[in-house]
Amino acid sequence: MMTSPPDGTVPRLLPWSSPDGKPCYVLPSDGTGYVSRLADRMEAEQLGTADALIAEARKMLRSRAWTPGEIHLLAEDLTASLITVRRVAESRGERLREAGHVEDEDDIGEGGGEEGG
Repeated sequence: MMTSPPDGTVPRLLPWSSPDGKPCYVLPSDGTGYVSRLADRMEAEQLGTADALIAEARKMLRSRAWTPGEIHLLAEDLTASLITVRRVAESRGERLREAGHVEDEDDIGEGGGEEGG
C-alpha cells in the first residue's frame, strides 16, 4: 500500500487512512487482489454502519427526548460516518471514471439524484 499515488497512475483510494491521517492507495489491478477485496469488504461494512447510524439518528430525532450530550455524540458519529462515506464515494467515482462509465466530475452528484432536490 502507498500513502500517495505515483506519478502517471490512477490508484484506488482505500477506505482507510495512514496512522498520520493521510489517504492510502493501492495500484490499480483487476480488483481481485487481497487489498482490493479487503477494501471492498471494508467499504460494505462502512456503508452498513452508516445505514445503521442513519436509522438511529431518525429514531432519536423522532422521539424528541434527547439530552444535549446525546445530540453531541450523534453529531460526532454522523460526522465520522460522513467522512468515511465520502471517501468511499470518491474512490468509487474515480474507478467509474477510469473505467469510462463517467465522462467527468460534473457528471457525478449533479441532477438531484434519487434523494437529492
